[in-house]
Parts: sequence; structure tokens; C-alpha cells
Amino acid sequence: MAQLLPSIPILLALISWACGVPTARNISATRHFQVDAEDAHLSVPQLILKYGYGAEVHHATTEDGYILELHRIPKPGAPVVLLMHGLLCSSADWVSIGPGNGLAYLLADQGYDVWLGNARGNRYSRKHRTLTPKMFAFWQFSWHEIGFYDLPALIDYVLEKTGRSKLHYIGHSQGTTSFFVMTSTRPEYNAKIALAQALAPDTLAALFETFGVAEFAPSNAILHDISKLLCTTQISNNLCLNVLFQLAGANPDQVDLKLIPILMGHTPAGASTKQIVHYAQGVRSGQFRQYDHGTIKNRFVYGTPDPPVYNLTRVSAPVVFYYALNDYLAVPVDVERLSRGIGNLAGYRQVRMETFNHLDFLFAKDVRTLLYEEILGNVRRYGG
Repeated sequence: MAQLLPSIPILLALISWACGVPTARNISATRHFQVDAEDAHLSVPQLILKYGYGAEVHHATTEDGYILELHRIPKPGAPVVLLMHGLLCSSADWVSIGPGNGLAYLLADQGYDVWLGNARGNRYSRKHRTLTPKMFAFWQFSWHEIGFYDLPALIDYVLEKTGRSKLHYIGHSQGTTSFFVMTSTRPEYNAKIALAQALAPDTLAALFETFGVAEFAPSNAILHDISKLLCTTQISNNLCLNVLFQLAGANPDQVDLKLIPILMGHTPAGASTKQIVHYAQGVRSGQFRQYDHGTIKNRFVYGTPDPPVYNLTRVSAPVVFYYALNDYLAVPVDVERLSRGIGNLAGYRQVRMETFNHLDFLFAKDVRTLLYEEILGNVRRYGG
């Protein structure tokens, strides 16, 4: 389908990414992830169950008819944390590196009720009340709709099911973009957020300045076959990693090669072309604003020749930013500029490793000690 694109990290890093289990609660942090090859072929709920945690599957329907799948590691009555993935990815981002390291598992170990969201169009959220993914109309959305419709639907569903009045929100990359869309265009949702923690927040402008916007939609089988040829077990001659480092920033010491086939099994997760184009428009305009349909349609949709700029001063929920010096997709100068507009900036933190990159926020060997322990501390501090 012309509307589907593979994961930006996986696709451009690849032409790219072609049994006894210990009790989850007894697994401590390690620089070598406790995962195995089978994990590439399991769904997120199956992965969670495999490693000794409870797992539930839920569905929330948006105002415009998309049926979104959530994955839950349940702890009824406990404070709630909602995790939201980045562009062209899925809930797998939060569990791929296994127990003892994956953020979803760490939160569950601390006694939280953990919910993993999936945006419209990815492999878990490909249903609609009246449309199918084979229809052009199904794919007529960008990350604006994810922020305006998906996040509110997910948050309302989770709060209704748990009986809580607030939740913690943690997003990576596009998961932060969509949060800022929601809280600036539907500011009533600020009151439902105990604390938002934004990992690598930006508009991915650097990506499009480097690579442009292009369509590329090979099947997972093709990606798998290519990856077997290009992705070796050595960092020095692994073409996948070399391309990935050019895209997101090089940090070979933080790569566990066992993880590559697992990530390949869970990505690309799917997205719409308009999500990609919307990011590219930000490069051209230099502004964080709604989708540009062109002057004529803009007048019909917005009443103005140009799309409205998101008013970030309306973000009144407390937000903590995390950025990295070696992140080529969320470069520090852009993150700093974005942070200046936030209405309630509760923290602005640099990850304390100079080589930490965009994907290290999810997959680095030392991500627990470098980042996640501080995130867990903030969740405790803000209650909810």
C-alpha cells in the first residue's frame, strides 16, 4: 500500500534489519539483555506473559472511529502509567529489551498499573468502525490526529477502567509530539496528567533535512531476507548498524547485537504517509503547526491561508524533557527551543553520556541506569 511506510529507524537503518526463563521479579539490570530469538516472533502480550508478568489486551475507540489496541501489565488500584511509542513503532518499544531493563517491566516491578498505547495505523491498531486499511480514507491522518483523537481516547479509556482521575504519561519521539498536540489543542486533558516525561522530544526535522521524504514499503519478508545478508554479528562490519549510526547517532558500546533480530520482528509497525509529510512540513516552515493542506484547502479547513501554530503555552501539565547530545533526530538546539514554549516545564535533563543517541532512549545497554531510574524517581515524586 502506498499509505504504509516501514519504521524510520528500522527502514533507513536497514535496508536494514532484515527455555527456561528466570522469574521476572528476580532479574536485575544487566548490560546484556535477557532476551532470546523467539521474542522476535511473539506479540507484545505474548512477550509480557513469557517473562512472568500478567498481560491484558484492551481496545479504545476514537471519536473518528479508529479502534486502538492497548496492552496492560495490570496492577488494579495502583497509580497508572501510560507509555506511548514513536513514529512507525508500537508498544513493543517498551518491552523489547526484556525484564530488568525494559521500562514497562521496571514500572510493573515498582507496583504501577502499566498501559502501553498503540497509535492508529500500526500493526495493533488497524481497525475502524467503517473503514479498512485497504481504503485510501483509512490513511488520511497525520500525527495531529494521533494527538487530537488517539491520546484522548486512550487516556479516557484507561482512567475509566482504572477509576483514577490522573495518570503518568511517558512518550518517546512522536509520542511527545502527539502529547503536545493534545495538551495544546485540547487543554482540558492537562488536568488528567500527573506528570509527562518526554524522551527525545522534537519534530524530527533533522531527519528530513538529511534524507528527504520518500515512500518505501517493502514487506516484512523482504526486510528479513535483506537483513540476514547485511546484519552480521560483529559491530565493525554490520551494515545495519553503520547506517543506523549515520541516522540516529553512533554509540556502538551501547548495542547488544542479540536485540537486532528482535527489533526486526516488531518493526516496521506501520504508519501513514501524512505522518511523514507533516514532519517534513516542519522543516520547510520552521514552525510546529498543524498540517498544511495548501492555501486553498487551508482556508476551508482553518479559515486562514496558513495552518495554525500549536500554542504550547497551553501545556499546563508538568513536563520533564530528556535529551541527548548525540541525538541526530532530536538535536539539543531544537529541543531547547521547543522547551522554551512549554507552559509548565518541570525539568530539562541531558542524559549523562555524550554518545547517547535517539534510539538509546529505548535500547541502550545502560538505559536503566542512565535514564530509567530517574524516570521512576519522578513517577514516585509526582504520585498520581
